[in-house]
Amino acid sequence: MINKEKVQAFLKEIEVDDLVTNLQLMGGNVLIDMVAHSPAMHEKKKLEVAMKQAFSTEFGDEVVLKLKITSPEPTQIQQSQIKGKQIPGITNIIAIASGKGGVGKSTVAANLAVTLAKMDFKVGLLDADIYGPSVPTMMDTDGQKPLSVEIDGKTMMQPLENYGVKMLSIGYFSGANQAVVWRGPMASKALNQLIRDANWGELDFLLIDLPPGTGDIHLSIIQEVPVTGAVIVSTPQHVALADVKRGIAMFQMESINIPVLGLIENMSYFSPEELPENKYYIFGKQGAQYLAVDLNIPILGEIPLIQSIRESGDVGRPAALQDGSKIQKIYVDVAQKMIESLVERNKNMPPTEAVKITTMAGCAPKNK
Repeated sequence: MINKEKVQAFLKEIEVDDLVTNLQLMGGNVLIDMVAHSPAMHEKKKLEVAMKQAFSTEFGDEVVLKLKITSPEPTQIQQSQIKGKQIPGITNIIAIASGKGGVGKSTVAANLAVTLAKMDFKVGLLDADIYGPSVPTMMDTDGQKPLSVEIDGKTMMQPLENYGVKMLSIGYFSGANQAVVWRGPMASKALNQLIRDANWGELDFLLIDLPPGTGDIHLSIIQEVPVTGAVIVSTPQHVALADVKRGIAMFQMESINIPVLGLIENMSYFSPEELPENKYYIFGKQGAQYLAVDLNIPILGEIPLIQSIRESGDVGRPAALQDGSKIQKIYVDVAQKMIESLVERNKNMPPTEAVKITTMAGCAPKNK
């Protein structure tokens, strides 16, 4: 028999209890009034569909869910822009995102993480791609599992560490050939545990490698932690840039309002080893740069299509670790531009949403 306590517990489990303003049970009907995160019609429709699917799965067809979803008041939208509880010890949380898969986002995230670590920053890397985790392979930690540690009487996960970067990924908890088949709320709950139940310690940067596109995982991250800014990765080709526009639009929604620190054009061009001065624009020329100008966001750099970047990722040693190489110099430049954009962002945002950075610009890598 369904009762109000069961429904309340379920709403808390799928993490929408804070949106509910009224809950009533009348026979087999469950009447719920909710306030959407955004006034956009498609966001309200997505919430309605997700709620009905979740209730049907949990309670079956005997329970009839009757929803009333209203738009947030302007004051609620403003309040929601200060998102998530700060994670103690973590200064800046940077979301690494892409509009579509296959653009090298995870490769960029791994190389950017080791670059920042070589610049003597304390860096964490969270693999938030629940369905396709790649950090264990790229950071040479396949087959390893985080240990449990006691912190102030609470059992927490100890992130793995390699190349000076602390890491967590769902890939450490699932087998190499095991598919992760989870609904949105379950995936979001697992991700929140990786964020909140981990002993990250003191970090200058926590980079979050998001899944491609926009969806539940992105919203969970936005709701769970105060993201300092987003970095978008794309190839120059038209189909990738069309998806990038949608990804940037999500971060710039009024109810989200996360600054986009810049755009990285990956696989920008190809230069044969025997003709290093020649550039072949296989996926199009400067498409991401043109988009950055159109959307008035910084371009953080062009990363060429280099075979050793792929090979290094496959063997678990990011190419940016190659001291004195062209690849390392490119990633140092990208990291410095990201930091400069972060400094500028913090000058122009309210102090409640920003952490002041005064000493990061102009840093150079230090060999360890």
